[in-house]
Amino acid sequence: MTVRLSDSLSTTLPRGLKRSARKAAQAVGRATGSLRPLPDYLVIGEARCGTTSFYKWLIRHPAVGPVLTKEVQYFSDEYDRGLSWYRGHFPTIAYAKLVQRRQGTRMVTGEASPYYLFHPLARDRILATLPDVKLIVILRNPVKRAFSLWQQQVDLGVEPLSFADAIAAEPNRLAGERDKMVADPHYFSRNYKHYSYLARGHYADSLERWFEVLPRERFMIVRAEDMFADPDTTMQQAHRFLGLPPRHGDAYPHLNAGSSSSIDPEVAERLRDVYREPNQRLAALLGRDLDWDRV
Repeated sequence: MTVRLSDSLSTTLPRGLKRSARKAAQAVGRATGSLRPLPDYLVIGEARCGTTSFYKWLIRHPAVGPVLTKEVQYFSDEYDRGLSWYRGHFPTIAYAKLVQRRQGTRMVTGEASPYYLFHPLARDRILATLPDVKLIVILRNPVKRAFSLWQQQVDLGVEPLSFADAIAAEPNRLAGERDKMVADPHYFSRNYKHYSYLARGHYADSLERWFEVLPRERFMIVRAEDMFADPDTTMQQAHRFLGLPPRHGDAYPHLNAGSSSSIDPEVAERLRDVYREPNQRLAALLGRDLDWDRV
């Protein structure tokens, strides 16, 4: 059995050694970038919607080649590193041929960077670099997603405010940041990435931009609640979407779930009102009710 570097790094090494091993692997990957394929698919969003679970479930398929790091963030944060650096994260062409011989089907590979959906420059960068890529979008009740993102930022030590104070501060924190990013592609906005609790939940705004330039058949839209309620069905849909032979019988643990604290009911009610119209627009855009009236 071939040992996958991404699996071994995540399970067998202490954190410090893991970082060192990943850097070394990236250096090797960068030097051999021309021998590595570009991705067939991207999981582009949204953060705190189950992208980690989805990606880890997907790479269990023997014809899916794993990436060195699940979130490469090339088209958002790391674009200046260049295409050879990006290619270095993916399996080699030789590995792809080995998979095809063993599995009787072409290997597909990809990565999951949930910032891509929301990032103002990622869409056009992806379109220019990967014109045929397939895109997977995972969406969750936006109230729960906002609260979960806040919890994550608190756990990471980048958010000192309470949830109520953080969403009150969001308009000032994000003011002008998107324009700065568009005006200067080298500008990194910490606020736009880390403090966009409510803005990221306006899913229709994000998807309308992507649908302007890419046909909808290139997208797989996943409702996170459905994915966790029936992961096997979701993964069978993903396999078909990517042209993979079906695979059954896997266990699907919920990964990267975060803490279990709950949102204040008054804040939740206020956010339900905020998202009522955006959710209606999303339902009309997708042609289905997402059923997010409750938190």
